[in-house]
Amino acid sequence: MSDALFARLARSPFRSRFHLGPRERAYADQKGRAVILSHAQDFIRDRLAPAQPINDGKQTPMRGHPVFVAQHATACCCRGCLAKWHGLAAGRALSDAEQAEVVQVILRWIDREMGYRG
Repeated sequence: MSDALFARLARSPFRSRFHLGPRERAYADQKGRAVILSHAQDFIRDRLAPAQPINDGKQTPMRGHPVFVAQHATACCCRGCLAKWHGLAAGRALSDAEQAEVVQVILRWIDREMGYRG
């Protein structure tokens, strides 16, 4: 995952408006990074990785969980955004490696928001 991706995301008025709110921060603090990582892996596997995700384009809420907010901030929210921003074509299942890369992008954004050093 490149710094260039995060620089492009920062230039997007839509993507750059996302930040963790008090509720998502409290949840992340309470659950810890390992649980948030597990949730990210589950959400990506179940909601984004299939070739034809259910409700694609509407499957990711805008708030309520740190991973949901991060998915929108990093353009990892639907297959259309993954294709446009990450070059991961829609219409085919994501490989395990691609899923891991998406999760790492999401966690990197959450880590920055939470002030974690990596």
